[in-house]
Amino acid sequence: MLRVVLVHPQIPPNTGNIARTCAATHTELHLVGPIGFELSDRYLKRAGLDYWGYVTLHYHPTFADFRHYHQSLGGRLLGFSTSGKCNYIKYRFQKDDWLLFGAETTGLPAEVMQLCDDMLYIPMAEPGVRSLNLSVSVAVGLFEARRQLDL
Repeated sequence: MLRVVLVHPQIPPNTGNIARTCAATHTELHLVGPIGFELSDRYLKRAGLDYWGYVTLHYHPTFADFRHYHQSLGGRLLGFSTSGKCNYIKYRFQKDDWLLFGAETTGLPAEVMQLCDDMLYIPMAEPGVRSLNLSVSVAVGLFEARRQLDL
């Protein structure tokens, strides 16, 4: 099964919106700390609406904790970054892939990118735009992977 991983997310409404996308697609959501808010944050809860009961949420206090969990299950780590080397549309996803996204302001840490099996990017037509909103990026990547896998 595909999994979404947010490494050090900082903005509660983004994470709430991503949780809603994960609920709608039966996709596990993994949060890797430290995160920039409490899991009880009202903006996080509000963005996720009343769908939290449908979210399979995992919290890992550190990336080392996440890494240990990932290694017990296997699957490729696919990082999404503006500095990625492969266009996500041209990439061939597999059903046990883990889609990793970094903090809204800093992206994935360099040490996390080095551990990824591949680094993907979402092309943008306007070079003056640095990046997409995190929740949009997750939805774009997740739905392309689902489309390819006929999910």
